[in-house]
Amino acid sequence: MTATIEVVRGDITEQAVDAIVNAANSSLMGGGGVDGAIHAAAGPQLLTECQALRRDRLPNGLPVGKAVTTGAGQLPTRFVIHTVGPKHWEYPDGGVEHLVSAHRNCLAEADRVGATSVAFPAISCGVYGWQAADAAPVAVTAVRESLGRFPNISLVRFVLFNDDAYETFRSEVAANPS
Repeated sequence: MTATIEVVRGDITEQAVDAIVNAANSSLMGGGGVDGAIHAAAGPQLLTECQALRRDRLPNGLPVGKAVTTGAGQLPTRFVIHTVGPKHWEYPDGGVEHLVSAHRNCLAEADRVGATSVAFPAISCGVYGWQAADAAPVAVTAVRESLGRFPNISLVRFVLFNDDAYETFRSEVAANPS
């Protein structure tokens, strides 16, 4: 079975998929942008689970490019997969390999917990300094190349909050159909 990759303009907290990806900071305690929106929509249960992760498994926080899964609290999804994307200015190449790893590790987490549909935001875009035009080819290629390892994942949806990111990701998916 070949997975479908789609692009929508919208709010990731409203996606009725098995798992949504949180573009988190390493503390996992919430923040701004996508991270803040997900924590706000999920309710206090998400923060409680993230605090337990920090206490029990990740005392130094979640490393860049890695992923970890929690429940989803009040969101219309079963899981939140948290990942930390690279801050563009911290790497000579912007952190391409870390951005690839973030996407791959999120799909591995989705597979591990039995999720068959996953919604991604534009990881590292916004305050982490990546432009959508630079992030979209990396993200879409990483997802396409990883899906073969996870045949139970049937849908990957990129959910973009603004028109520029939406158009950029839509064009990238359309230009290189699977």
